Amino acid sequence: MPYRWTKTDTGQALTLWPHRSLPIRGFAVVFGCIFILAIIPLFGLIGTSLLWGMLPFVLVTLTGLYFAFMHTYRTGDAREVLTIGPEETTLTHIPHKGAPLDWSCNTYWTRAHIYPRQGPVPHYITLKGNGREVELGKFLSEDERKALIGELTDALKKAQA
Repeated sequence: MPYRWTKTDTGQALTLWPHRSLPIRGFAVVFGCIFILAIIPLFGLIGTSLLWGMLPFVLVTLTGLYFAFMHTYRTGDAREVLTIGPEETTLTHIPHKGAPLDWSCNTYWTRAHIYPRQGPVPHYITLKGNGREVELGKFLSEDERKALIGELTDALKKAQA
């Protein structure tokens, strides 16, 4: 699961991150295989003028693929950190670029809600409190959000007791 609970001095912290289906080492293998498969047909064109006609297209394709993968890895640097303490609950959303977004509320008044169908995604999780409702775990899958809501509700009840 792309989230982890940790104990802190004052309570618990939940860190969420986007799922990575292909680690950077896997990217290197996939990109190397694609490079080899793209270059093999060019061997038959060595010594002909067709090589110079085909080579730019192969290089543009490989360059575009590389930058697409790198963009995906950069956007995967987003994080959400939820800290549940006895007095205050804080949520910090750290996007891949831009300033972090913060929300805080008295733990006693913090409520976790799940919207099975009404949200932008199935099983949409929000936190309510302090006159606001904020989204949590927008990059998690539906099954991960279903599992998280139970753990989140238990952690909030434990902190409010």
